[in-house]
Amino acid sequence: MSAIKDTKQDRIFKTFNYAFLTVALLIVLYPVIYIVSASISDPNLVSQGKMWLFPKGITFEGYKRVFGNEQIWIGYRNTILYTVLGTAINLAVTLPAAYALARKDFAGRNVIMAMFVFTMFFSGGLIPTYLLVKGLGLVNTIWAMVLPNAAAIWNIIICRVFFQVSIPKELEEAAIMDGCSTTKMFFKIIIPLSTPIIAVMALFYGVGHWNNYFNALIYLSDQNLYPLQLVLRQILVLQEMSSGTAGATAMANKAELAAIIKYAVMIVSTLPIIIVYPFLQRFFVKGVMIGSLKG
Repeated sequence: MSAIKDTKQDRIFKTFNYAFLTVALLIVLYPVIYIVSASISDPNLVSQGKMWLFPKGITFEGYKRVFGNEQIWIGYRNTILYTVLGTAINLAVTLPAAYALARKDFAGRNVIMAMFVFTMFFSGGLIPTYLLVKGLGLVNTIWAMVLPNAAAIWNIIICRVFFQVSIPKELEEAAIMDGCSTTKMFFKIIIPLSTPIIAVMALFYGVGHWNNYFNALIYLSDQNLYPLQLVLRQILVLQEMSSGTAGATAMANKAELAAIIKYAVMIVSTLPIIIVYPFLQRFFVKGVMIGSLKG
């Protein structure tokens, strides 16, 4: 059986698509290569524009300064703790809430869902939130980084749609007829069938915790509790301030060092997420498709 040949219009369309995707790839890939190259290049060549793609005058001084800072490692430890603990709490809150709201036999689910959605548009504001966190005794503790954002309403909606669309109702009815309780059905049947959405939610929440610095800026004063992003912010701010208060020659050297540290900091802070993302990419795409459905 011969394969169907592409028409002239099909070939033109494919050519246009390949050309467009190639240009898009170059636009996205160039800044990544530039930052990696700049982080190991001579800062003089970078500032003069002589390094535009591949590294020149290779030096690892920026990485030595970054990793030689003990606070960096403390920040890494704290960020990993906040990310793992926070993501676990997020999933423990989001999945049961979404499943309960997805069940048609749950009385008042529409009212509760409306209340949840209301909070997406109207919140108490920063000051009342701070006073609440302070009143609960969470200020300057690790819990201030994980409990105030224990669940995102939009993620609950995505999980709710997944449970409504992807879990067969007949399977739940059969489990109930066999005497399975709701709790047992959730842990023994629903969760094992929900691996894609769990991976997507773990990615969403994990990236949010990894990049989070605003809560730390508000609730934390102990530097031993600072996450990586806040530590890196302090390094860059202090470096720029010190370069601005030095003499002319020292200022130039400080500015060069600040530039190379800046690029090294970008790599240090984003590399773990870049490494993890490819393993969850297929789940991420499915999660985006789920979010496009109405439920």
